[in-house]
Amino acid sequence: MTLSEELRARGLIAQWTNEEEICKMIDAGKATFYIGFDCTADSLTAGHFMALTLMKRLQMAGNKPVALIGGGTTMIGDPSGRTDMRKMLTREDINHNAECFKRQMERFIEFGEGKALMVNNADWLLNLNYVDLLREVGACFSVNNMLRAECYKQRMEKGLSFLEFNYMIMQSYDFYYLFQHYGCNMQFGGDDQWSNMLGGTELIRRKLGQDAHAMTITLLTDSQGKKMGKTAGNAVWLDPNKTSPFEFYQYWRNVGDADVMKCIRLLTFLPMEQIEEMASWEGSKLNEAKEILGYELTKMVHGEEEAKKAQEAARALFGGGSDLSNMPEVTLTDADFTDGEMDIITMLQKAGLAATRSEGRRNVEQGGVILAGEKVSGIGVKKAKADFEGEGLVIQRGKKKFVRLHL
Repeated sequence: MTLSEELRARGLIAQWTNEEEICKMIDAGKATFYIGFDCTADSLTAGHFMALTLMKRLQMAGNKPVALIGGGTTMIGDPSGRTDMRKMLTREDINHNAECFKRQMERFIEFGEGKALMVNNADWLLNLNYVDLLREVGACFSVNNMLRAECYKQRMEKGLSFLEFNYMIMQSYDFYYLFQHYGCNMQFGGDDQWSNMLGGTELIRRKLGQDAHAMTITLLTDSQGKKMGKTAGNAVWLDPNKTSPFEFYQYWRNVGDADVMKCIRLLTFLPMEQIEEMASWEGSKLNEAKEILGYELTKMVHGEEEAKKAQEAARALFGGGSDLSNMPEVTLTDADFTDGEMDIITMLQKAGLAATRSEGRRNVEQGGVILAGEKVSGIGVKKAKADFEGEGLVIQRGKKKFVRLHL
Protein backbone atom coordinates (compact mmCIF):
# COMPACT_ATOMS: atom_id res chain seq x y z
CA MET A 1 0.00 0.00 0.00
CA THR A 2 1.43 3.39 -0.98
CA LEU A 3 1.43 6.30 1.44
CA SER A 4 -1.34 8.10 -0.44
CA GLU A 5 -3.44 4.93 -0.40
CA GLU A 6 -2.88 4.57 3.33
CA LEU A 7 -3.89 8.18 3.98
CA ARG A 8 -7.13 7.53 2.10
CA ALA A 9 -7.73 4.22 3.89
CA ARG A 10 -7.28 5.87 7.26
CA GLY A 11 -9.75 8.61 6.32
CA LEU A 12 -7.25 11.40 6.79
CA ILE A 13 -7.82 13.38 3.60
CA ALA A 14 -10.82 15.64 3.14
CA GLN A 15 -9.80 17.45 -0.07
CA TRP A 16 -6.72 18.42 -2.01
CA THR A 17 -5.51 20.36 -5.01
CA ASN A 18 -3.41 18.62 -7.70
CA GLU A 19 -4.41 15.21 -6.34
CA GLU A 20 -2.51 13.09 -8.86
CA GLU A 21 0.66 15.15 -8.55
CA ILE A 22 0.48 15.20 -4.76
CA CYS A 23 0.13 11.40 -4.61
CA LYS A 24 3.14 10.89 -6.87
CA MET A 25 5.23 13.30 -4.85
CA ILE A 26 4.48 12.00 -1.34
CA ASP A 27 4.66 8.36 -2.46
CA ALA A 28 8.14 9.02 -3.85
CA GLY A 29 9.22 10.89 -0.70
CA LYS A 30 9.83 14.11 -2.65
CA ALA A 31 7.56 16.54 -0.81
CA THR A 32 8.70 19.35 1.45
CA PHE A 33 5.56 20.28 3.37
CA TYR A 34 4.57 22.43 6.29
CA ILE A 35 1.93 22.47 9.00
CA GLY A 36 1.48 25.54 11.21
CA PHE A 37 0.96 25.64 14.98
CA ASP A 38 -0.09 28.89 16.64
CA CYS A 39 1.31 29.28 20.16
CA THR A 40 -1.91 30.00 22.06
CA ALA A 41 -0.92 27.87 25.09
CA ASP A 42 2.22 26.41 26.66
CA SER A 43 1.37 22.87 25.55
CA LEU A 44 0.04 21.10 22.50
CA THR A 45 -3.21 19.20 22.99
CA ALA A 46 -4.70 15.93 21.83
CA GLY A 47 -6.39 18.02 19.15
CA HIS A 48 -2.98 18.40 17.46
CA PHE A 49 -2.59 14.64 17.11
CA MET A 50 -3.73 14.36 13.51
CA ALA A 51 -1.21 16.96 12.39
CA LEU A 52 1.65 15.48 14.43
CA THR A 53 1.06 11.88 13.37
CA LEU A 54 0.63 12.96 9.75
CA MET A 55 4.01 14.69 9.83
CA LYS A 56 5.52 11.53 11.26
CA ARG A 57 3.90 9.33 8.58
CA LEU A 58 5.17 11.51 5.76
CA GLN A 59 8.65 11.76 7.24
CA MET A 60 8.82 7.96 7.58
CA ALA A 61 8.11 7.81 3.82
CA GLY A 62 11.05 10.10 3.05
CA ASN A 63 9.25 13.44 2.85
CA LYS A 64 10.59 16.52 4.65
CA PRO A 65 8.38 18.22 7.28
CA VAL A 66 8.57 21.88 8.15
CA ALA A 67 7.02 22.56 11.55
CA LEU A 68 5.96 26.19 11.45
CA ILE A 69 5.70 27.81 14.87
CA GLY A 70 3.27 30.71 14.65
CA GLY A 71 5.14 33.27 16.70
CA GLY A 72 3.88 36.00 14.37
CA THR A 73 0.36 34.81 13.50
CA THR A 74 -0.40 34.18 17.18
CA MET A 75 -0.10 37.93 17.71
CA ILE A 76 -3.14 38.34 15.42
CA GLY A 77 -5.22 35.27 16.32
CA ASP A 78 -6.95 32.80 14.04
CA PRO A 79 -10.71 33.54 13.86
CA SER A 80 -11.50 30.10 12.36
CA GLY A 81 -14.25 28.22 14.17
CA ARG A 82 -14.63 30.90 16.85
CA THR A 83 -17.47 33.17 17.88
CA ASP A 84 -15.24 35.51 19.91
CA MET A 85 -11.82 37.08 19.63
CA ARG A 86 -8.84 35.19 21.00
CA LYS A 87 -6.99 36.48 24.05
CA MET A 88 -4.15 38.80 23.10
CA LEU A 89 -0.83 37.33 24.24
CA THR A 90 2.41 39.18 24.90
CA ARG A 91 5.48 38.44 22.81
CA GLU A 92 7.12 36.92 25.90
CA ASP A 93 4.19 34.52 26.39
CA ILE A 94 4.27 33.52 22.74
CA ASN A 95 8.03 32.86 22.82
CA HIS A 96 7.64 30.71 25.92
CA ASN A 97 4.81 28.73 24.35
CA ALA A 98 6.87 28.22 21.18
CA GLU A 99 9.71 26.68 23.21
CA CYS A 100 7.27 24.30 24.88
CA PHE A 101 5.89 23.25 21.48
CA LYS A 102 9.37 22.47 20.20
CA ARG A 103 10.12 20.05 23.03
CA GLN A 104 6.84 18.19 22.52
CA MET A 105 7.14 17.97 18.73
CA GLU A 106 10.51 16.26 19.06
CA ARG A 107 8.70 13.17 20.36
CA PHE A 108 6.99 12.83 16.98
CA ILE A 109 9.32 14.33 14.39
CA GLU A 110 13.05 13.89 13.82
CA PHE A 111 14.75 17.25 13.45
CA GLY A 112 18.27 17.89 12.24
CA GLU A 113 20.49 18.27 9.20
CA GLY A 114 18.62 17.03 6.12
CA LYS A 115 15.60 16.05 8.25
CA ALA A 116 12.69 18.06 9.61
CA LEU A 117 12.93 21.83 10.01
CA MET A 118 11.37 23.99 12.68
CA VAL A 119 10.86 27.65 11.78
CA ASN A 120 9.04 30.55 13.41
CA ASN A 121 7.01 32.95 11.27
CA ALA A 122 7.84 35.75 13.70
CA ASP A 123 11.21 35.81 11.93
CA TRP A 124 9.63 37.25 8.78
CA LEU A 125 6.15 38.51 9.69
CA LEU A 126 7.25 40.86 12.47
CA ASN A 127 9.74 42.60 10.17
CA LEU A 128 7.26 43.36 7.39
CA ASN A 129 6.61 46.96 6.45
CA TYR A 130 2.85 47.49 6.39
CA VAL A 131 2.70 49.61 3.25
CA ASP A 132 5.12 47.31 1.41
CA LEU A 133 3.00 44.31 2.39
CA LEU A 134 -0.16 45.99 1.11
CA ARG A 135 1.48 46.75 -2.20
CA GLU A 136 3.13 43.36 -2.64
CA VAL A 137 0.43 41.04 -1.29
CA GLY A 138 -2.78 43.00 -0.70
CA ALA A 139 -3.52 43.41 -4.40
CA CYS A 140 -3.66 39.61 -4.77
CA PHE A 141 -6.66 39.25 -2.45
CA SER A 142 -10.31 39.98 -3.20
CA VAL A 143 -12.20 41.31 -0.18
CA ASN A 144 -15.40 39.88 -1.62
CA ASN A 145 -13.89 36.40 -1.72
CA MET A 146 -12.41 36.78 1.74
CA LEU A 147 -15.78 37.69 3.23
CA ARG A 148 -17.27 34.53 1.76
CA ALA A 149 -14.57 32.34 3.31
CA GLU A 150 -15.71 29.65 5.72
CA CYS A 151 -13.09 30.65 8.28
CA TYR A 152 -14.79 34.02 8.83
CA LYS A 153 -18.46 32.98 8.88
CA GLN A 154 -18.95 32.48 12.62
CA ARG A 155 -17.04 35.63 13.48
CA MET A 156 -19.09 37.70 11.02
CA GLU A 157 -22.21 37.06 13.10
CA LYS A 158 -20.81 38.81 16.20
CA GLY A 159 -18.27 41.08 14.60
CA LEU A 160 -14.96 40.39 12.90
CA SER A 161 -12.13 42.72 13.91
CA PHE A 162 -9.85 44.14 11.24
CA LEU A 163 -6.97 42.55 13.16
CA GLU A 164 -8.40 39.06 12.63
CA PHE A 165 -9.38 39.85 9.05
CA ASN A 166 -5.66 40.04 8.25
CA TYR A 167 -5.05 36.47 9.43
CA MET A 168 -5.72 34.95 6.00
CA ILE A 169 -3.14 37.25 4.41
CA MET A 170 -0.56 36.38 7.07
CA GLN A 171 -1.10 32.63 6.70
CA SER A 172 -0.99 32.90 2.93
CA TYR A 173 2.23 34.87 3.16
CA ASP A 174 3.74 32.08 5.25
CA PHE A 175 3.37 29.58 2.39
CA TYR A 176 4.68 32.15 -0.09
CA TYR A 177 7.75 32.77 2.10
CA LEU A 178 8.41 29.06 2.80
CA PHE A 179 8.06 28.25 -0.90
CA GLN A 180 10.71 30.81 -1.80
CA HIS A 181 13.18 30.30 1.05
CA TYR A 182 12.83 26.63 2.01
CA GLY A 183 11.58 24.95 -1.16
CA CYS A 184 8.34 24.10 0.63
CA ASN A 185 5.89 23.04 -2.08
CA MET A 186 3.03 21.58 -0.04
CA GLN A 187 0.90 22.55 2.94
CA PHE A 188 -1.43 20.58 5.19
CA GLY A 189 -4.10 21.82 7.57
CA GLY A 190 -7.58 21.33 8.98
CA ASP A 191 -10.58 21.82 6.76
CA ASP A 192 -11.55 25.11 8.44
CA GLN A 193 -8.21 26.42 7.11
CA TRP A 194 -9.07 25.62 3.48
CA SER A 195 -9.70 29.23 2.44
CA ASN A 196 -6.48 30.43 4.06
CA MET A 197 -4.52 27.62 2.46
CA LEU A 198 -5.92 28.26 -0.99
CA GLY A 199 -4.97 31.90 -0.46
CA GLY A 200 -1.34 30.84 -0.06
CA THR A 201 -1.44 28.64 -3.15
CA GLU A 202 -2.99 31.45 -5.20
CA LEU A 203 -0.52 34.02 -3.88
CA ILE A 204 2.40 31.87 -5.06
CA ARG A 205 0.79 31.47 -8.48
CA ARG A 206 0.04 35.20 -8.81
CA LYS A 207 3.48 36.38 -7.66
CA LEU A 208 5.73 33.68 -9.11
CA GLY A 209 3.84 32.57 -12.20
CA GLN A 210 1.68 29.69 -13.40
CA ASP A 211 4.61 27.27 -13.34
CA ALA A 212 5.11 27.62 -9.58
CA HIS A 213 3.70 24.31 -8.33
CA ALA A 214 2.31 24.78 -4.83
CA MET A 215 -0.12 22.18 -3.55
CA THR A 216 -2.61 22.08 -0.73
CA ILE A 217 -4.10 19.23 1.28
CA THR A 218 -6.70 19.57 4.01
CA LEU A 219 -7.01 16.93 6.71
CA LEU A 220 -10.19 15.11 7.60
CA THR A 221 -11.88 17.79 9.72
CA ASP A 222 -10.43 20.33 12.06
CA SER A 223 -13.61 20.10 14.13
CA GLN A 224 -12.89 16.40 14.65
CA GLY A 225 -9.41 17.25 15.88
CA LYS A 226 -10.75 19.87 18.27
CA LYS A 227 -13.38 17.41 19.51
CA MET A 228 -10.59 14.91 20.19
CA GLY A 229 -8.64 17.54 22.06
CA LYS A 230 -11.27 18.44 24.63
CA THR A 231 -13.28 16.73 27.31
CA ALA A 232 -15.90 18.31 29.56
CA GLY A 233 -14.78 21.73 28.36
CA ASN A 234 -11.13 21.19 29.30
CA ALA A 235 -8.20 20.56 26.98
CA VAL A 236 -6.41 17.22 27.03
CA TRP A 237 -2.80 18.35 27.10
CA LEU A 238 0.34 16.56 25.92
CA ASP A 239 2.24 18.05 28.86
CA PRO A 240 2.21 15.48 31.71
CA ASN A 241 2.10 18.31 34.26
CA LYS A 242 -1.23 19.44 32.82
CA THR A 243 -2.75 16.05 31.93
CA SER A 244 -1.11 13.10 33.68
CA PRO A 245 -0.31 9.95 31.65
CA PHE A 246 -3.09 8.16 33.55
CA GLU A 247 -5.63 10.89 32.72
CA PHE A 248 -4.41 10.91 29.14
CA TYR A 249 -4.84 7.14 28.87
CA GLN A 250 -8.27 7.32 30.48
CA TYR A 251 -9.43 9.98 28.03
CA TRP A 252 -8.77 7.70 25.06
CA ARG A 253 -9.94 4.62 26.96
CA ASN A 254 -13.32 6.30 27.40
CA VAL A 255 -14.02 7.42 23.82
CA GLY A 256 -17.46 6.46 22.54
CA ASP A 257 -18.07 3.10 20.88
CA ALA A 258 -18.83 4.86 17.59
CA ASP A 259 -15.50 6.74 17.63
CA VAL A 260 -12.96 4.16 18.76
CA MET A 261 -12.17 2.63 15.37
CA LYS A 262 -12.12 6.08 13.74
CA CYS A 263 -9.53 7.22 16.28
CA ILE A 264 -7.45 4.08 15.78
CA ARG A 265 -7.39 4.65 12.02
CA LEU A 266 -6.60 8.34 12.24
CA LEU A 267 -4.09 8.42 15.05
CA THR A 268 -2.26 5.13 15.60
CA PHE A 269 0.46 3.47 13.56
CA LEU A 270 -1.07 0.01 13.79
CA PRO A 271 -0.98 -1.79 10.42
CA MET A 272 -4.12 -1.37 8.34
CA GLU A 273 -4.49 -5.17 8.16
CA GLN A 274 -4.79 -5.32 11.96
CA ILE A 275 -7.18 -2.38 12.01
CA GLU A 276 -9.45 -3.99 9.42
CA GLU A 277 -9.63 -7.13 11.55
CA MET A 278 -10.63 -5.01 14.54
CA ALA A 279 -13.33 -3.23 12.52
CA SER A 280 -15.77 -6.13 13.09
CA TRP A 281 -15.33 -6.11 16.88
CA GLU A 282 -18.48 -5.58 18.91
CA GLY A 283 -19.61 -5.61 22.52
CA SER A 284 -16.87 -6.33 25.04
CA LYS A 285 -14.28 -6.46 22.24
CA LEU A 286 -14.75 -2.71 21.80
CA ASN A 287 -13.36 -2.24 25.31
CA GLU A 288 -10.27 -4.11 24.20
CA ALA A 289 -10.02 -1.77 21.20
CA LYS A 290 -10.25 1.20 23.55
CA GLU A 291 -7.44 -0.20 25.68
CA ILE A 292 -5.32 -0.57 22.57
CA LEU A 293 -6.08 3.02 21.54
CA GLY A 294 -5.27 4.40 24.98
CA TYR A 295 -2.06 2.42 25.24
CA GLU A 296 -0.77 3.26 21.75
CA LEU A 297 -1.36 7.00 22.08
CA THR A 298 -0.04 7.22 25.64
CA LYS A 299 3.10 5.36 24.55
CA MET A 300 3.55 7.81 21.68
CA VAL A 301 3.31 10.87 23.92
CA HIS A 302 4.68 9.71 27.28
CA GLY A 303 6.73 6.61 26.48
CA GLU A 304 6.14 2.90 26.85
CA GLU A 305 6.81 2.74 30.59
CA GLU A 306 4.22 5.41 31.41
CA ALA A 307 1.73 3.78 29.05
CA LYS A 308 2.11 0.45 30.87
CA LYS A 309 1.71 2.11 34.26
CA ALA A 310 -1.44 3.94 33.13
CA GLN A 311 -2.95 0.75 31.72
CA GLU A 312 -2.15 -1.24 34.85
CA ALA A 313 -3.65 1.44 37.08
CA ALA A 314 -6.83 1.59 35.01
CA ARG A 315 -7.20 -2.20 35.06
CA ALA A 316 -6.64 -2.26 38.81
CA LEU A 317 -9.25 0.43 39.34
CA PHE A 318 -11.96 -1.02 37.12
CA GLY A 319 -11.07 -4.68 37.35
CA GLY A 320 -11.07 -4.87 41.12
CA GLY A 321 -7.29 -5.18 41.38
CA SER A 322 -5.30 -3.82 44.29
CA ASP A 323 -2.30 -2.07 42.72
CA LEU A 324 -3.30 1.56 42.39
CA SER A 325 0.23 2.92 42.79
CA ASN A 326 0.38 4.23 39.20
CA MET A 327 -2.72 6.40 39.53
CA PRO A 328 -2.33 10.17 40.07
CA GLU A 329 -1.94 10.61 43.80
CA VAL A 330 -1.80 13.22 46.53
CA THR A 331 -0.06 12.60 49.85
CA LEU A 332 -1.95 14.09 52.80
CA THR A 333 -0.49 15.38 56.05
CA ASP A 334 -1.86 15.57 59.57
CA ALA A 335 -2.56 19.27 59.04
CA ASP A 336 -5.09 18.41 56.30
CA PHE A 337 -7.48 16.89 58.85
CA THR A 338 -9.86 18.56 61.30
CA ASP A 339 -10.42 16.58 64.47
CA GLY A 340 -9.08 13.51 62.70
CA GLU A 341 -11.54 13.75 59.79
CA MET A 342 -11.81 15.20 56.30
CA ASP A 343 -15.01 16.25 54.55
CA ILE A 344 -15.74 15.45 50.92
CA ILE A 345 -15.34 19.05 49.74
CA THR A 346 -11.86 19.23 51.24
CA MET A 347 -11.01 15.91 49.58
CA LEU A 348 -11.99 17.32 46.19
CA GLN A 349 -9.85 20.38 46.77
CA LYS A 350 -6.84 18.40 48.00
CA ALA A 351 -7.14 16.14 44.95
CA GLY A 352 -7.18 19.15 42.64
CA LEU A 353 -10.64 18.21 41.37
CA ALA A 354 -12.33 21.40 42.61
CA ALA A 355 -10.77 24.86 42.70
CA THR A 356 -13.14 26.20 45.35
CA ARG A 357 -15.50 24.84 47.97
CA SER A 358 -18.49 26.14 46.01
CA GLU A 359 -17.32 24.24 42.92
CA GLY A 360 -16.87 21.10 45.01
CA ARG A 361 -20.33 21.50 46.47
CA ARG A 362 -21.83 21.75 42.96
CA ASN A 363 -19.99 18.61 41.85
CA VAL A 364 -21.38 16.63 44.78
CA GLU A 365 -24.92 18.00 44.44
CA GLN A 366 -24.92 17.14 40.73
CA GLY A 367 -24.05 13.53 41.54
CA GLY A 368 -20.67 13.64 39.83
CA VAL A 369 -18.44 12.52 42.71
CA ILE A 370 -17.53 8.93 43.60
CA LEU A 371 -15.48 7.96 46.65
CA ALA A 372 -14.07 4.47 47.11
CA GLY A 373 -16.35 3.16 44.38
CA GLU A 374 -19.60 4.63 45.76
CA LYS A 375 -21.46 7.74 44.64
CA VAL A 376 -21.25 10.48 47.27
CA SER A 377 -24.73 11.10 48.63
CA GLY A 378 -24.22 14.60 50.02
CA ILE A 379 -21.79 17.25 51.15
CA GLY A 380 -21.86 15.94 54.72
CA VAL A 381 -19.79 12.86 53.87
CA LYS A 382 -16.57 12.59 55.93
CA LYS A 383 -13.79 10.06 56.30
CA ALA A 384 -11.51 9.37 59.25
CA LYS A 385 -7.77 9.78 59.00
CA ALA A 386 -7.29 6.02 59.33
CA ASP A 387 -9.25 5.49 56.08
CA PHE A 388 -6.43 7.13 54.13
CA GLU A 389 -3.68 4.83 55.42
CA GLY A 390 -2.11 2.21 53.15
CA GLU A 391 -3.36 2.60 49.58
CA GLY A 392 -5.79 5.31 50.71
CA LEU A 393 -9.03 6.22 48.96
CA VAL A 394 -9.74 6.88 45.29
CA ILE A 395 -11.88 9.93 44.64
CA GLN A 396 -13.45 10.40 41.22
CA ARG A 397 -15.09 13.40 39.57
CA GLY A 398 -17.02 12.65 36.41
CA LYS A 399 -16.00 9.75 34.21
CA LYS A 400 -12.35 10.52 33.65
CA LYS A 401 -10.82 12.27 36.68
CA PHE A 402 -9.36 9.95 39.35
CA VAL A 403 -6.98 10.73 42.20
CA ARG A 404 -5.73 8.52 45.03
CA LEU A 405 -5.56 10.29 48.43
CA HIS A 406 -3.32 8.67 50.99
CA LEU A 407 -1.13 9.35 53.99
